[in-house]
Amino acid sequence: MNPSLRQRIEAEQDQHIDLSPLIDVVFILLIFFIVTTVFVRETGVEVDKPQAVSASQLDKNLILLAITADGSVYYDSSNIGVTGIRPTLSPLLKNSEKPVVIQTDKSVSAERLLQVLDEAKLAGASNVSIASEP
Repeated sequence: MNPSLRQRIEAEQDQHIDLSPLIDVVFILLIFFIVTTVFVRETGVEVDKPQAVSASQLDKNLILLAITADGSVYYDSSNIGVTGIRPTLSPLLKNSEKPVVIQTDKSVSAERLLQVLDEAKLAGASNVSIASEP
């Protein structure tokens, strides 16, 4: 066998693709997407919202409260009641000013809605809205 042919065959056998940098890039992209993802917290209960002509889209960085048809108040799938609104919202509103959105069933009394609204305001919320269907 020709010596130059042998050297060329050995050189081709020694060549391989190093996948380490590719794996590093994939992990860096994965970490980037995990860190930059915004998680929206839902109230955890289904509420039949009233309709409004002036409904508008709000920012995703907000606090959601839900009032069910029986008057229960929910935050993050937990029944906190009206008395639990202030202790729950105060720490959340302490570091940043987030809007509070109340998802209320259309059969809920105005008195219950005002109680929840008052408690949210007393907890430090300056921007309180009521969710509706457009």
